[in-house]
Amino acid sequence: MASRLHAFNRFELKYLVPVDQAAEIRDELAERMDQDPYSPVGGYGVWSLYYDTPQLRFYWEKIEGLKFRRKLRIRHYGDLDGVTDESPVCVEIKQRVNRVTQKRRITLPYGTARQLCDGRETVRHSARESAFIQEVLELVVRLNLRPTVITGYQREALVGRDADTGLRVTFDRRIRGRDRDFHFGIARPENRFTVPPHLSVMEIKVNDRTPHWITDLAARRNLHLVRISKYVQSVEAFGLAPRSLFHIDEADHPSATPTEEQPPQQRPAQDAPLKAGAQ
Repeated sequence: MASRLHAFNRFELKYLVPVDQAAEIRDELAERMDQDPYSPVGGYGVWSLYYDTPQLRFYWEKIEGLKFRRKLRIRHYGDLDGVTDESPVCVEIKQRVNRVTQKRRITLPYGTARQLCDGRETVRHSARESAFIQEVLELVVRLNLRPTVITGYQREALVGRDADTGLRVTFDRRIRGRDRDFHFGIARPENRFTVPPHLSVMEIKVNDRTPHWITDLAARRNLHLVRISKYVQSVEAFGLAPRSLFHIDEADHPSATPTEEQPPQQRPAQDAPLKAGAQ
């Protein structure tokens, strides 16, 4: 069996950017970067099911800023319409070691991924994949991991060219999720915005160092680094944990123009995330 494993290390910088400004930045970046060949016009969906302990160990490790921490998730790329047990997904361990983000993942059919993570059963794999499969099993069994939240968003991606081949910039908008109905293929799930819909998250991802021209762009546009985690944002938005200092709140980032999801003079209560559509 050919190996389905993939692993990479990166440095990541995150910025919170209004959607309209993000479009301007994307167009400026496109003068020196190429569109990711896997990113169609308008972007693509990214959906992740996060696992955590009953005590939210992975959440608290992030909040406390531990220099080594891990998360386990199942990730699907694309629309959720038509997801079946045969649809390809990634079982991924994302970990932070000091300032480096490391990702290791294996591509499996969705039904097999659920057998591994929910059923806590070993699945067919090659010898090269054995260590990763055993690590996933060890985590879910020893820590009693369970599905905690689903996050979803629309992503547009650019990749560097020439001397910047290790550079990748993504723009994530319509960030939403749910804390129940954890099957990707469920009909008409109830998702809610976990980040105000007029905001997007811009991430700069590099293998080594960030090109000076892109840090100049960030400074010129007065962008400020933020410590945001879509998983943490969802946990707090759904009231699974108290809102931390890092929580992105609508009251702190009001929209300059009303949106369809947020009519003028109508702001949801602090403990009620904005309602989103099923997808």
